[in-house]
Amino acid sequence: MTKDRYDEFFAEIIDEIKETRDEGQKEYAHDVINVFANFERTARQLSTTRDKVLMTFLMKHMDGIIAHVNGHTSQREDVRGRIKDAIVYLTLLWAMAEGEANVEWGVEEFLADSELKNNGTTFNPDTGEVSYQAIGDETV
Repeated sequence: MTKDRYDEFFAEIIDEIKETRDEGQKEYAHDVINVFANFERTARQLSTTRDKVLMTFLMKHMDGIIAHVNGHTSQREDVRGRIKDAIVYLTLLWAMAEGEANVEWGVEEFLADSELKNNGTTFNPDTGEVSYQAIGDETV
């Protein structure tokens, strides 16, 4: 492939990745403001951090990519779809890291947007950890 053709192809890939990201935002985040809503929701449910949830989702696609590289061709999803998804997850991880360095909103706004306020959970903005408080006879 020539450099000129690769440059064109690269632009096409970026367009496809943006389309995949936009579709994913609608399908998974269920939120037009918070692009991390899906990861934060799952993190609350599993008592972990949003970046660990993202890495878990990413590794599913990496397993498929590795299987493809190792010659496994009968996958449920074309390897290019897995690559697109992996790139989207990596850009989201980059955005999470960027947000850690450059907080764009205050903790109160983040908590309100993340539904972590007044629901028995505590969010530590310094570590990204979410803790839960047991109510009544529940076991957490």
